[in-house]
Amino acid sequence: MSKRTVPMICLLSLVLSCEPVSSPEGGPLRGPLEKVEHGMIQLGEKLEDPYTVENMRNALTKVYPTKADRVDISVTDLYARFLPKDEAELRTLQELGLYLLDHPMDYRIVQEGDYYQDPEVGEEAITWQYAVVPHDFTFPAGIHYEVLDECYISEHDPVTRAAADIDWNLVEEEAFRLSGNADLLSPVSKAGGAVAPAGRITIEDPGFSGGKPFGVAGVKVAANIFVKVATAYTNRDGYYQMDKTFRGNPRYRISFQNEKGFKIGFNFILIPASVSTLGTGTNEGIDLHVTTESDNSLFRRCAVNNAAYDYYSRCTETDLDVMAPPEDLRIWIFPFLKVSSACMLHHGAFMDNTLLIAYLGVWIPLIQVFLPDLTLGTQEQDYAGIYKLVTHELSHASHFQQVGTAFWTPYVEYIIRSFVTEGQAVYGTGTAANAGYCAVGEMWAYFMQETLYKDRYGGTLNSYGNQFWFKPDIFTYLYERGMSRGEIFKALKKEVCSMEDLEDELISRYPSREELIRQVFKSYENQ
Repeated sequence: MSKRTVPMICLLSLVLSCEPVSSPEGGPLRGPLEKVEHGMIQLGEKLEDPYTVENMRNALTKVYPTKADRVDISVTDLYARFLPKDEAELRTLQELGLYLLDHPMDYRIVQEGDYYQDPEVGEEAITWQYAVVPHDFTFPAGIHYEVLDECYISEHDPVTRAAADIDWNLVEEEAFRLSGNADLLSPVSKAGGAVAPAGRITIEDPGFSGGKPFGVAGVKVAANIFVKVATAYTNRDGYYQMDKTFRGNPRYRISFQNEKGFKIGFNFILIPASVSTLGTGTNEGIDLHVTTESDNSLFRRCAVNNAAYDYYSRCTETDLDVMAPPEDLRIWIFPFLKVSSACMLHHGAFMDNTLLIAYLGVWIPLIQVFLPDLTLGTQEQDYAGIYKLVTHELSHASHFQQVGTAFWTPYVEYIIRSFVTEGQAVYGTGTAANAGYCAVGEMWAYFMQETLYKDRYGGTLNSYGNQFWFKPDIFTYLYERGMSRGEIFKALKKEVCSMEDLEDELISRYPSREELIRQVFKSYENQ
């Protein structure tokens, strides 16, 4: 964490609250989770790691005194910490795919939270990043690191694990006792001791499917106890299944790094994907049901996640026939703003920095570091409103994927300049330079949000009439008369940056519909 990040943490901590979450359909919540905590994690006493090679060897000897000398326990993993000196080094670590924590794994957690800042590092520096890496891991050159423990995790040593008649769950249990951590062991469960956590994360949308719970799709659920870490993505229906067993009760977190390739950030600390810490739960897994009565941040993240997951899933030739947004899309949620954007900074779009500062104000220090692609102002938005907002901005991202930065930079600069200098409702008056970029882009996004909204919630397509100087209803008119969304999208080439260009391109592509196209453009020409 850098010095410029700290004021933002203080600001947000004042307005974020700890609110209860519930279990699906009123059933018991597996684990002691009662609320999602915000603020800084508070550490308690340092604990001895049961997974060190020494502790696992001693436990093996205790449980199997006649077999221990025939089993070679050697280092499978290293418990290490890194101290990146700047954001570039931190990004290098993230790109290695490490499961990074900003707090040590061998301390009791007195108070859960969103982040931790080591007091010995100071507020101006990025804090230590903790990870478990393979024993033969090549540490990146130039980044300061320390190896804290040499560890043995039996699932990472299939040869030794299968070489003798050893119940490694019993060995692991004994290692907890020998290291003074017996209180962290789970009571004997229905599965008979060590369990691979599984569960379901759900949410509800009152306007969809009768308000019945449905899955939070494609998010990463992480569990760890000391250096034993397991992760799993939820499937479309919200179910997850870990690939490691736990004898103790692990800590759970949801990382909004979706398997579809987008990330929802920024979570107060220098990571690209937000994390909601769920606390310690049973080794069988945690079930979590999110509603509008749940923690505000968790609800928004899950609603945005699902809307984006649905959009990505539909970007196929047999469905929307529209390009999916770019890989590694960065989505930021601003719960206290009403304006949103598809600025596509992470993917190379450029804009006048003075305009960006005027547009996003106090958020600019973090934006300059993390370069978001989409910013979502979710103030006073319910699930349906969030769905419409997300599909609008992702439709922009699909358009960007087709046209690139040469189209996008003048487009976004026009919108921000209009918002800042003309005092108009985001889109200006349509008379300034590069207004044509805005007309084409916004017609597409508003048209898509309305058709996708109708697909989900039913009803009729919204007509915008004279609400804007550009006319989304042109696309609606063509769509209702048989032109598909994919056909319209294919006309949005990088050279199409005005209404005239758009009309010409549509006629060129679909000459059999020329009369229809000319008719609809002419009817909206003077409105």
